[in-house]
Amino acid sequence: MSITLVATSRTDLGKGASRRLRHTNQTPGVVYGSGKDPVSLTFEHKELMKVESIEAFYSSVLNLEIDGVSEQVLLKAIQRHSFKERIQHLDLLRVDATHKLQTTVPLHFLNEETATAVKNGGVIAHLANELEVTCLPADLPAFIEVDIANVEIGGTVHISDITLPKGVESAELAKGEEHDLPVLAITAKKVAAEGEEEEATEAADAAE
Repeated sequence: MSITLVATSRTDLGKGASRRLRHTNQTPGVVYGSGKDPVSLTFEHKELMKVESIEAFYSSVLNLEIDGVSEQVLLKAIQRHSFKERIQHLDLLRVDATHKLQTTVPLHFLNEETATAVKNGGVIAHLANELEVTCLPADLPAFIEVDIANVEIGGTVHISDITLPKGVESAELAKGEEHDLPVLAITAKKVAAEGEEEEATEAADAAE
């Protein structure tokens, strides 16, 4: 899915200028990186709100049009109002199609409700909801799927168990095997364990 952000460059800078923009339903921002000078931007707030709920907005390469000129960027930071449903500021990073980038991608866990371990009473514990990856901009996935259909009770899914898309590498695994972190585990229900303890106690009492 391709997402395009439309912006205009601005020279009126400072906190006062940003406040004036927000009062007219516009949002300030900045784009930087790739050896170019930072450019201060203005976005239409209503247009940002249309895309901010899309998961790919946070993890995909975005098309940024500034005064009609396009370039590719990543969202690096988003500032929200403390209690209003409002985006206060955007930080965007330029990406170079020929250079690898490092960013985080959401994990989508498949078969959580239908996995045999879950049907047998297993409880899923999410230990990570995203994965830091390294790849060329063209290879960056919007998300990475992790199938847990065959994970048994007591089993753990590590980064090395995830099948990554072509051209995508785990930033953590690149540091060594000791960085093969867990992302999900399926454990037995505590209720079942407590029941077993009660049965053991009753059996001991009967034996006495």
